[in-house]
Amino acid sequence: MGKHKATVAHEFIKGLWDENPVLISLLGLCPALAVTNSAINGLAMGLATTFVVTSSSIIISSLRKVIPHQVRIASYIVIIATFVTVADRFMAAFYPAISKALGPYVPLIVVNCLILGRQEAFASKNPVGRSLLDALGMGLGFLMVLFTLGTIREILGSGTFLTYQVLGDWFHPWLVMVLPPGAFLALGLLIGLSNWINDQRAKA
Repeated sequence: MGKHKATVAHEFIKGLWDENPVLISLLGLCPALAVTNSAINGLAMGLATTFVVTSSSIIISSLRKVIPHQVRIASYIVIIATFVTVADRFMAAFYPAISKALGPYVPLIVVNCLILGRQEAFASKNPVGRSLLDALGMGLGFLMVLFTLGTIREILGSGTFLTYQVLGDWFHPWLVMVLPPGAFLALGLLIGLSNWINDQRAKA
């Protein structure tokens, strides 16, 4: 029983670090690089992606024995697109400024490799409970990286955090951090740090 609980817990925890979709699997890099020029944008994209991957996994896992194998990918895309539309319209209705800032990247969640990959690799082969934990872990792992990237870039690029000034007049913003090169630099440093931490864990 204890081993079963540990295995179930692992389905959730793995996405936060050991199989983090961005830092380890290098999935979903387009939104990770494109929309993380501020913490709130990273948070919004992370939440939208978590909602889509979780909702899609529940439905696909529930229907895994019904969906014909030959049309499974097309079926997955239709299900994913439905939840992407819900997320996109919700954001446009209640958070129009954020929706405008994210631009086309919310609709493009449909083709995010992270989401389709989890459906094909996990949700289509496992029961609803495990699929839900897997999707939540992967979604939150994705969210954490995007929020961290957005925070680093916003603080260094604007001197603010969630639009609140956190650095004084002495600080000269690094404009490069809110531009595309800053996204590559910050993400590269995060991936390098995660690799170093994993190496230290392996040696311990």
